Amino acid sequence: METHLKITGIILIALSLLHIFFPVYFNWKKELAGLSLINRQMMQVHTFFLALFLLLMGLLCITSAVELTSTVIGKRIALGLFIFWLARLVIQFAGYSSLLWKGKLTETIIHIIFSFLWTYMSIVFFVVYYRP
Repeated sequence: METHLKITGIILIALSLLHIFFPVYFNWKKELAGLSLINRQMMQVHTFFLALFLLLMGLLCITSAVELTSTVIGKRIALGLFIFWLARLVIQFAGYSSLLWKGKLTETIIHIIFSFLWTYMSIVFFVVYYRP
């Protein structure tokens, strides 16, 4: 299971670094211009902290895989991360309209890739928690 945690850690670090490109890719300068200052800054600040959380979660998985699988506190952390990623998987389908990806090849591929990633991470953290 430690190998899967390390793979998950690498994925999480890559996801955190991907957030660096969000402002340009999603054209935030134009798209967020119409928002109030508080809403624009909340979007930017929350994105920064999500990226930071992903980075730290990834580092935890890489550097503490043994502790996550073999200690009570590690298993509790794994349970929390399982709940987090399971909720993210549900939101992938319930929180985003299919109009954003249906009929669009690139967006459909991205939707499928991320659906698999959220599923994989949910399973990894569940197994880490549940396994004796």
